[in-house]
Amino acid sequence: MIDIKLIREKPDLVKQGVQKKGYDAGLVDEVIRLDKSYREMLGKIETLRARRNKLTKDQVKEGKEIKDQLKKLETEASDVKDNLDENLNRVPNPPLDSVPMGEGEKDNVEIRRWGTPGQFDFKPKDHLELGKTLNILDFEAGAKVSGSQFYFLYNEGALLELALVQYALTLLAAEGFMPVITPDLAKARFYLGTGYSPKGNEAQTYTLDGEDLGLIATAEVTLAGKHADEVIPQDRLPLKYIGYSHCFRKEAGAYGKYSKGMYRVHQFTKAEMFIYCRPEESNKMHEYILSMEEKIYQSLGIPYRVLEMCTGDLGAMAARKFDIEAWMPGRGDYGEVTSTSNCTDYQARNLNIRSKKKNGEVEYLHMLNGTAIATSRTPLAILENYQNADGSVTIPEVLRPYLGKDKIIPKV
Repeated sequence: MIDIKLIREKPDLVKQGVQKKGYDAGLVDEVIRLDKSYREMLGKIETLRARRNKLTKDQVKEGKEIKDQLKKLETEASDVKDNLDENLNRVPNPPLDSVPMGEGEKDNVEIRRWGTPGQFDFKPKDHLELGKTLNILDFEAGAKVSGSQFYFLYNEGALLELALVQYALTLLAAEGFMPVITPDLAKARFYLGTGYSPKGNEAQTYTLDGEDLGLIATAEVTLAGKHADEVIPQDRLPLKYIGYSHCFRKEAGAYGKYSKGMYRVHQFTKAEMFIYCRPEESNKMHEYILSMEEKIYQSLGIPYRVLEMCTGDLGAMAARKFDIEAWMPGRGDYGEVTSTSNCTDYQARNLNIRSKKKNGEVEYLHMLNGTAIATSRTPLAILENYQNADGSVTIPEVLRPYLGKDKIIPKV
């Protein structure tokens, strides 16, 4: 959540940020109204308590009247506080000043490109056709067992997923990231606190009936929850994690013609970078995470472009966000494979995660996340970019030690 002090002291600045993200600035006005009402009630409660403390034993009647007034006022204040917190949680994290203005995806800004999309001297196949002829990918069995947008991986398909995860964890461990295997379930406080709300037509989270648990959409949720309600000494920062988890997403929205196959599925495996740092370091750490994402895709030899998200395409949590889009021959266009967000202190306030300076001062730290490997879209890009005329697929060189082969050969 946003700092209530910022709303009190600079309401117009917060309103500008809210409007840049496409939200109604009236949210801020409602928070100001409720905050004022709540603080006035607290003042009245303190006054009544002070009066009660000054009463003598003989002032029984007045004592009872004050007790009744306090009970009524405290109940009302509690209701107003709940309403205030609910509305405060709806106010998005304002974008950083450097974020380009825009209303949505069409206004995102391309920063740079790396690599040149390959030219085939044969008619290339998409990953679905390749997956079938290579006997490594099976959506039909997935639909039979689990429903649409689930799949089985066979043979080198299964080994490729494990190779990608092992490669990412090994590379990032050498960079000082701690490898972590997280739970695949989290309490509502953590998936809500990191922004994965099970709401409306765009719902992401699968929840368990009768349990305070949901299947996570990313290890960001569990890696953020790991340090909830903690005060971390600043000499321990930055904390850098590379988390492995399965990811589950309802993907209930309408996403268009490029969503078939592995591009948008209900379950996949992901290696996720997560960093806790001092506020003054978060911009640098954000660029660092992006550089790690680029390092991975350059080493895989997959052409890509880097996009910076405009204000209207940031979502509630992020103050700044970059995507990497890999070249996907099956669509003849680029498609998102990684995303990295600087959430500043927004998630930290939700989850009460602070840092302690050497002088003893305590402040909310900054939290950042970024995809290392998503094992649905990355294999898609590998299959389509590395396919050969004979139907085989060459394995990127950096992955060969993990697979023990340099090609996936069609099964006769």
